[in-house]
Amino acid sequence: MFLLDTNHLRELIGGTKLGDRLRQWISEADADVVTSIINADECLRGWLALIAGADSPERETMAYERLNVMIDLLNDLVRLPYDNDAAQRFATMRKSGIRIGSKDLKIACIALEYNATVLTRNGADFNRVPGLKIENWLD
Repeated sequence: MFLLDTNHLRELIGGTKLGDRLRQWISEADADVVTSIINADECLRGWLALIAGADSPERETMAYERLNVMIDLLNDLVRLPYDNDAAQRFATMRKSGIRIGSKDLKIACIALEYNATVLTRNGADFNRVPGLKIENWLD
């Protein structure tokens, strides 16, 4: 199972050659490709902030269009939950001294609970999590 991190999700809605290539790889993957509720949270907050800060009608409508594409994408993907097991793992890792962003650590804990490989560009942080498998399909 592969868990798409937010940077991979953003490429899928970007309409770029890289995003198109990522779509192709996902369609050819020999395993399920999913995301998490934490990634959904990050994506939605980002687009809503862009809408709130839009300084022109054009930017606002573009942001709403991208938000709509993101919602469609999230509806098409399985979103793994942040449940009690992941929350306990998160608390244990924090106590053990793992210091990465809270959302990234929550994503990592979800991936560990489901034995998923995180697809991310953020290897610097995710590599700090013991036992976590990561890959980068973008670079």
